Amino acid sequence: MALTTVSANNIAQQWDADFFTSYVRANRFKRYMGTTENSVIQLKEQLGSKAGDRIHLMLIAELSGAGQTGNGLLEGNEEALANYEFPIAVSTIRHAVAVTDNEQQYTEADLRNAGKERLKNWAMRKLRTDIIDQLGAINTASGNKLYSAASAAERNAWLVANSDRILFGTGTGAYSVLATDLATVTSSMTLSRSIVSKMKARAETASPIIRPVVVGEDSENYVLFVGAGAFRDLKLEMGSDLRDARERGKANPLFQDGDLEWDGVVIRKIQEIAAVGTVGASSARVEPVYLCGAQALGVAWATRTKSTTDTRDYGFVKGVGIHEMRGVQKIVFNQKDHGVFTGFVGATAV
Repeated sequence: MALTTVSANNIAQQWDADFFTSYVRANRFKRYMGTTENSVIQLKEQLGSKAGDRIHLMLIAELSGAGQTGNGLLEGNEEALANYEFPIAVSTIRHAVAVTDNEQQYTEADLRNAGKERLKNWAMRKLRTDIIDQLGAINTASGNKLYSAASAAERNAWLVANSDRILFGTGTGAYSVLATDLATVTSSMTLSRSIVSKMKARAETASPIIRPVVVGEDSENYVLFVGAGAFRDLKLEMGSDLRDARERGKANPLFQDGDLEWDGVVIRKIQEIAAVGTVGASSARVEPVYLCGAQALGVAWATRTKSTTDTRDYGFVKGVGIHEMRGVQKIVFNQKDHGVFTGFVGATAV
């Protein structure tokens, strides 16, 4: 009798597929990810079908024409669909763990499983950190730079270009020198409902507007990502309104347990969002908050996560590694953050 055995390559491929799906799904930004232009974080996969160091997202602007009414003719009065591409650079990301026979004897499949959770947690943290870094990235002539890596001149140029999508505290900035404007934020300018509403109103009237995410047939929402201090302050300020806000929000697919909701904005705490420093008035601690609409960020995979194994020291040390090729970028067009409105608020340390 001939018995079918499963190829080791097939076992590895199944593990890789399960690992990739699990680690992306468990990411705390997953609810806001999707493959369409209606997603806060748009995903793009190329999976090695084409060579190159970047993957392009298509961005499509809103129609601005009045259209035709009555006997007005459409022919010859069509509106051009403004569209452009945004490149996302991709690079290889790797990590590995190793065990010895002194700890436990593993088969090849079990070796992968032995390090699975540790590698998955690392991959999740890495993707989360990259997304947070890009939310606060400064667009420069050479591309997006981390806030900490950008020069004062680059930060100021970003501020001027995005003056209609930045808010300092309750709105006191002059939008010329970032360090000077940050110094206008006082410790009392904590995140509040009025600041959330002001950010939303300015996002809706920015040029070009920051498109909200369409939920269902007629509901439009933004998502506000905030750090622990800002979330604490807003929760306290909402007071007795908090319960009603939670009840209204639970049916919203952008909403999850622990979120707040106000004025069509879902507020999500990401405690890893760090303060920009004690740069406010009288050395007030200042935290950034990010109001996001559609196509705020792009995440591109050229190669999904793959695993490899390694045996060394005469078979005594066995290792398993993962690698993938991806990129994360805040989407920018004409020097403007396409879908991110940045606020700076006072927030004492938690």
